[in-house]
Amino acid sequence: MMFVLQQGKSISHNSIHSQHSLLLSCFSSFLAAGWIKSPLVTMASREEVTLSEEEVRSRYGHLEKMTDLVAVWEVALSDGIHKIEFEHGTTSGKRVVYVDGKEEIRKEWMFKLVGKETFTVGASKTRATINIDAVSGFAYEYTLEINGKSLKKYMENRSKTTNTWVLSLGGTDYRVVLEKDTMDVWCNGKKMETAGEFVEDGTETHFSVGDHSCYIKAVSSGKRKEGIIHTLIVDDREIPEAVE
Repeated sequence: MMFVLQQGKSISHNSIHSQHSLLLSCFSSFLAAGWIKSPLVTMASREEVTLSEEEVRSRYGHLEKMTDLVAVWEVALSDGIHKIEFEHGTTSGKRVVYVDGKEEIRKEWMFKLVGKETFTVGASKTRATINIDAVSGFAYEYTLEINGKSLKKYMENRSKTTNTWVLSLGGTDYRVVLEKDTMDVWCNGKKMETAGEFVEDGTETHFSVGDHSCYIKAVSSGKRKEGIIHTLIVDDREIPEAVE
């Protein structure tokens, strides 16, 4: 049984106190008569039952994400493959952007349901933009741009400017990326220290992964369209290039 005492501006403090005392008296009589089955009564003030914003997100955030998650992308950069998630509340206009599970942008109330959100991704702070466009009625389209290009065009261009290798050493997986324009080498999100060396048929860029000796060999293909061919050698073993 629950008693609710509604108080308005016209009720005096003494009147409220009298009503409160009357209710407690009635409650005690009901309890003594056995009309109330449960002997446990919990009374809490408004301050005691109010949850903070962090507590609400902690308890119910997963339900919110299930209903408002509208788009997920995976972006392959030199320092790794990054996951971008976007929540869009089409009634409140809420916008939330997560990068690798970390909240980057949160806007709770947006009167304009279309627009864009810009943020950065990865160690190199690559610029990313989510575009929100109305398709028809209450339907929306979400597209991701990386450095001002659509994700598809960016990845197509990236395949021409980088080489990627995936390998396993001692039970650990490694992802090695070469940026052809700068000859920077990345391994599992870390930019490697390298040493360049000229050899008879091209160049070698040396670096180490743990106790393993590695180098990327660059030789001319002899064909204008193919340009320079880059090959990763680990412990004198050639590693096949991966396709992302």
